[in-house]
Amino acid sequence: MRPLASIYGAGVRLRNGLYERRLLKPTRLAGPVISVGNLSVGGSGKTPFVLLLGELLKQRAIRFDVLSRGYGRQTRGVLLVDPAGSARDFGDEPLLISRRLGVPVVVGEDRFAAGQFAEQRFGAQLHILDDGFQHRALARDFDIVLVTAEDARDRLLPAGRLREPLKSLARADAVVLTSGASPETFPLEGKRVWRVRRGILAQNVPSRPVVFCGIARPKNFLLQLRTAGIEPVAEALFRDHHSYTESDIRDLQQLLRRSEADGFVTTEKDAINLGGFFSALQPLAVVPVRMELVEAANAVDTMLRSIEERRRKS
Repeated sequence: MRPLASIYGAGVRLRNGLYERRLLKPTRLAGPVISVGNLSVGGSGKTPFVLLLGELLKQRAIRFDVLSRGYGRQTRGVLLVDPAGSARDFGDEPLLISRRLGVPVVVGEDRFAAGQFAEQRFGAQLHILDDGFQHRALARDFDIVLVTAEDARDRLLPAGRLREPLKSLARADAVVLTSGASPETFPLEGKRVWRVRRGILAQNVPSRPVVFCGIARPKNFLLQLRTAGIEPVAEALFRDHHSYTESDIRDLQQLLRRSEADGFVTTEKDAINLGGFFSALQPLAVVPVRMELVEAANAVDTMLRSIEERRRKS
């Protein structure tokens, strides 16, 4: 995979170079844009951080919407997420964000078009661009990048999981250290470094559960469960964004009986992807991931000041 990773890396450098030399120019929305992204393919905590950032903005009565590609959906074009809808229509993560935050979430392959749609419907308010670090076609006013401990020793696609090299962090306005990431292992000179605490909210969990999930880094979820004192009697792991089928449900029910478990445990994202099969797996405990930003007030103040200064100069 190394030769392919070199070719991929050359493509990334070429594309970034075109933007840095302004041979390619991003389009700008009327409202300010905060991008939340990462360097790797999945599993860094972007969705929990968007939820955290959204709650912090709501506490300050700041109106905002969320723009997302809508990964995994079976629809096309720009759509306003219906909280009562399905992951097939909007994607699991946009649907989760819509339900948890209660703000407009707009999905679209073209995030500029999604932002225009949002501004036509809701005005030129603040936009959170979900998974936006590599989406350079849309101008942003503040770039937040999440990194994990694994990123520091990973390789570029397809040899590893990195979508960009570590030096791309030079474009970030704030770097968020997650999952045990150490600042010494990243090029962070002159960067705002934010730290988060990540955990789960485990309530009404069966004593002998079957744990199943389809997320990017399932081992992290299993570790969090064990840290909370929950020891699975059986595990079933699926690919990220897995859309559950009738066959999957039968297999899980058989696993429950075979392992003599007394119920199921899964993630919020998987609960959304279960769709109409949710009631077939009972008792089922849905365990939310929670993220807390250290010195959140200072971080948000810094971000808002930076956005205001940039908008004033532009």
